[in-house]
Amino acid sequence: MRKYIIQILIISFVFISMPVIHSAEEPLIALRSSYSDLSVSQVQSMPNISIREKNDWGFYGHSTIIHRYGLELINGDKVVIDHATGLMWHQNGSDNSMKLNVAKQWVRDLNSRGHAGYSDWRLPTVEEVASLLEPSEKDGGLYIDPIFGNKPEWIWTGDEYGSEGAWGVYFGSGLVFWVNFASEFYVRPVRSGPQ
Repeated sequence: MRKYIIQILIISFVFISMPVIHSAEEPLIALRSSYSDLSVSQVQSMPNISIREKNDWGFYGHSTIIHRYGLELINGDKVVIDHATGLMWHQNGSDNSMKLNVAKQWVRDLNSRGHAGYSDWRLPTVEEVASLLEPSEKDGGLYIDPIFGNKPEWIWTGDEYGSEGAWGVYFGSGLVFWVNFASEFYVRPVRSGPQ
């Protein structure tokens, strides 16, 4: 009996002390990164989104992606890396709101400076920005993870709505909607590719 108990203890010790072998890292969730001219119905049928309310100009909703964010300081610049999608985000975005054409120039200037050592920053697609929407308000009263801070609330995307306007996201209520080109929103650049 004593020999049997010792064998059980030895086997238990071996299993307890064995290193845990994890499977390969979960695959990244691919989000569209090229710009498109999108209708309301196309935006309302984006993957990875739960819609609370549809409207003629967009929807209220949130992302269904379970994010794994990390805040990093690279070359003195703060960025947020989303390990679920592989995207790198400018942490704070622009300090001021601006028209879309000025927003595009703001990103070109950011690339000229080599923010965080990279020169391939761009306006995000509506799918990429909508992926940041949280199901409820977080610290700061916005539907976005606090790792991004509580500003900016209104974000431009690079996607357009015909000749009438472009798509934007409002983190104050979880709103994805199109607005005319004369509107003024903030910029939160993103980049994809190797980190």
